[in-house]
This record gives sequence, structure tokens and C-alpha cells, in this order.
Amino acid sequence: MSLPRYKITVLALSLGVASAFVGCSSNPSKKDVVDKGPQSSEQVYFEKAIKSLERNQYTDAVKSLEALDTYYPTGQYTQQAQLELLYAKFKQKDYEGTIALADRFIRLNPQHPNVDYAYYVRGVANMEMNYDSLIRYTSLQQSHRDVSYVKVAYQNFVDLIRRFPSSQYSVDAAQRMKFIGQELAESEMNAARFNIQRKAWLAAAERAQWVIEHYPQTPQTPEALATLAYSYQQLGDKATSQQYIDILKLNYPNLVKSNGEVNLRAARKEGSWVNRATLGLLGRESKTNQVKDEAKSDTEQRSLTNRLSFGLFDKPETEQATPAPVAAPEAPAATENKPSWKNRLSFGLLDKPEAEKTAEDDAAN
Repeated sequence: MSLPRYKITVLALSLGVASAFVGCSSNPSKKDVVDKGPQSSEQVYFEKAIKSLERNQYTDAVKSLEALDTYYPTGQYTQQAQLELLYAKFKQKDYEGTIALADRFIRLNPQHPNVDYAYYVRGVANMEMNYDSLIRYTSLQQSHRDVSYVKVAYQNFVDLIRRFPSSQYSVDAAQRMKFIGQELAESEMNAARFNIQRKAWLAAAERAQWVIEHYPQTPQTPEALATLAYSYQQLGDKATSQQYIDILKLNYPNLVKSNGEVNLRAARKEGSWVNRATLGLLGRESKTNQVKDEAKSDTEQRSLTNRLSFGLFDKPETEQATPAPVAAPEAPAATENKPSWKNRLSFGLLDKPEAEKTAEDDAAN
């Protein structure tokens, strides 16, 4: 039984259209598949990348540095280009790419004189992975969110200081570790508060004990001691609870009531209903935020308008590049005294141009 003629026509047209689409999809343009090879010498690529970095043209710099790394993998400028590429990727906010490049450089060049920089940038990039563009402009606490990346960053800085204790980046890494420790301690205490609300006394005590053992120098220590005393009291372990109450009396007497009970509310310094209703924007500054604010100058304090607009309005004169106590300054602009590669790779911390040093000396005088 044969098909009607119009059905045969429709079937033929359908097969023709399908064949045309398959043919187009299987024949990509030559522009996408043909690699024309290096278009200039290794030195030209490198010099072009350096000029782009000095002009803050990071996209052009990345293109030149990646081409140099691809076409001249064992060339004279390869290792230096990889370090420059770390910086350019970081300034592009491509933190995953920065971490991957740092891992590769550490693996391939373990004895390089500047390998400590790769360790340092890897830690900074992992810190930045935990802070998105919205949260950094508000008072919302990072410790109330996922802290997996800052844990990795903390370990990165530990590796740096352990392997290179005299590195020029170790001081800044130690300051960042102090900040991260406060974030991690606050994260643990946030979990402890939740466990107390649901009367999971043992779980709350374990979280507080972790803070005492691993982050003893953080502002969360008083609350952790109070939480331990309160939790063991609820568990019926009067002896252990009294031990922690005695420690509180010696070190934080304001956290113990006149009747000998723990003043857990005072230890928490709970925010007002305004603070809770605005998700931390108003009504309270946490201990962690206070530490961050102390590290900033008066001109860098964010106003109420800036926080409510999520950083869109009333910006401070100097923006911090990271939320850490010692923030990475922006790359210096190209001047007559051009910054060296060491100055750029250290985010402006080291080997400053003469003009910048003179300006700092004048300000100090």
C-alpha cells in the first residue's frame, strides 16, 4: 500500500531539512579549528603583556601570556609569564583559573625562587571565592554561610608559612589567617547557638569545645566558654559546668550572674529585632565586623547609605580589594617610574616605585 503523494513530498522535505542541519553542524568554520601558530617572537609576546598589565588591560595581557605559555612552553620568559598570568587572572576575578594556575606552577616549579608567591596567591584566591559581589558590601556575616573555601585558604597560608617562614608574603598571610580564624570560630558558634535552640546540648558543647581548642585567641572564646558551662549544666554534669564557670569568673566575670549562673545572653551580645529583621544590615555590628572595621581607616568606613544600597551609592574613597584585615591594593597605574614585576606580583606591597615612596615619606612627615 503506497503513501499518498503529499505525504511523500512532506517526508522528502523533512529529510532534506534534517540533512542540511546535520551538514551545517558537522562543518564548523575553519576559523574555529585552525591554529595559525605564533604570530610573533617570545620576547614580543612578553613585552606586549607587560605593557597591557601596566595599563590595567588584563584581558589583553592574559591573551598574550597564554599565547606565550602555549607556543613557548620552555622559553626564556615562560616561568615569569606564568607568574604574571597568575596576577592577571586574579585581577580579572577569575579565581578558579588563578587557583588552577597556582597549583600547576607549584607542581612544575617547586624550587623556583618565587614559588612562595604562587602559594600566597592561591590562598588569597580561595579567600575571594567565598565572598561574592553582593555580600562584601553588606553587614551579612560570611560565617553564617558556607566556609569551605576559607578553610582551604587557611590551609594554603599554613603551607606558605611552614615552607617559607621568611617569605615576604608570610606576614600578610599570618594576618589573613587571623581573620579567617575569626570567621571559622564564628561559624562554629553559630552552629552552637542553633543546637542550643533545639536543646541539643551535647552538639552545642562539641562546637564550643572546637573553638576553644582550635581558635583560642578569637573574640568568640568568651561565648564558647559560656556555652560549655551552660550546656554541661543542662546535661546534668554540674562538676564540669562549675569548672567552666570558675574560668569565666576569673577571665570574664560579667558573664556570670550574681547567683552563679551563666549569662549566656550577655555572652552572645544578641542583636536587636531591627538587626534580625534587616538580616544584619542594621542594629548591630558583630565582633568579626568590628575587627574588619578596625583594620580600615576612617575614610574606608562604609556609611549606612552604602550598605543599604549594597555598595552602589556613597562609596568610600578607597575600596578594599578583599575583606581581609590587610587588603590587597589595586594595581598601581602606569607612571614615569613604572612598577617592577615584584611590585605587581605582590599587589603593590613590595618594591614600590620611587615616586610612591616619596609620597609616603612626605605624608609621614
